[in-house]
Amino acid sequence: MAGAHFLTPKPVPAKSPQKHFTLAQANATLPLVRRIVGDIVAAHAQVAQSQAMLEKSSGAEHTRVQAELAKGLEHLQDYVDELRDVGCELKDFKLGLIDFLGHHQSRTVCLCWKLGEDHVNFWHETDAGYTGRQPIATLEEAKSSGVAGDSVPRRSR
Repeated sequence: MAGAHFLTPKPVPAKSPQKHFTLAQANATLPLVRRIVGDIVAAHAQVAQSQAMLEKSSGAEHTRVQAELAKGLEHLQDYVDELRDVGCELKDFKLGLIDFLGHHQSRTVCLCWKLGEDHVNFWHETDAGYTGRQPIATLEEAKSSGVAGDSVPRRSR
């Protein structure tokens, strides 16, 4: 259904300057990230459903569905903004795919997590993407990576 993809926002990078996470920090953030990403996936599905309904509706129903769609998009954007404030990057709205910036052998890499996984289990080069994921056991974090604070963000809602 081509229409359902039209309103899907593009992946959203973290605010600059981007926060770098150690593996331990990324995993400590997951309880919050998991809730936000769950909300994003659900809101995205609802928006896609509303969009499909909008394409088939007319008259008063069209106006009602259009308002519902606008409200759904607003909620989706709020969740995306909340995730961006944590410091990670949303890569896929349907899968709930997230990248945290980290370090491997003194270079920036992505610590990769997706909804349903218990921990950050993979990493990849910044230009490799999801298909380039490697097991976290091969990650060598730099000891002096300039990682910002050890605090775990809290959900404001």
